Amino acid sequence: MIRYAVENDFALLREFDHHISEAELKNSIRANRVLVMYHNAVFMGWLRFNLFWDSIPFMNMLYFLEAYRGKGYGRRLTAFWEKEMYDSGFRMVLTSTLSNEQAQFFYRKNGYTDCGSLLLPEEPLEIILRKDLIPFPEAIAARHIPETFMGYNNKEN
Repeated sequence: MIRYAVENDFALLREFDHHISEAELKNSIRANRVLVMYHNAVFMGWLRFNLFWDSIPFMNMLYFLEAYRGKGYGRRLTAFWEKEMYDSGFRMVLTSTLSNEQAQFFYRKNGYTDCGSLLLPEEPLEIILRKDLIPFPEAIAARHIPETFMGYNNKEN
């Protein structure tokens, strides 16, 4: 099940997400900018986003607990978020990853393209990636993935 995080999810998210202050995590939850994924009431992972330049959805964090990595859940949660952004009127999304992380390959495999970078002192290069959103019936057909897998029929689990 994929849903927006609620206040009751705060403690669990805080246990794993140390890249954001407590106050900002609470703000993100209240603003419906955190999605959580569960299977049979077991927490699997989350996606946290914000708006770049106050106008472009930017995925700040996509994280799954170790047992749920490499099984397609990240693709499913990302696709759910992309559909939510498309349905909200956005036609492009952004994310980033460090150049020394494997996530860049995940994003490229899922339709993201490099569009810039950021180099901070003593840090690896941060790769900025973008994806143009298309109407989702066409996206499903292009990927040949059943709707239930993509999270659109989110009643399972």
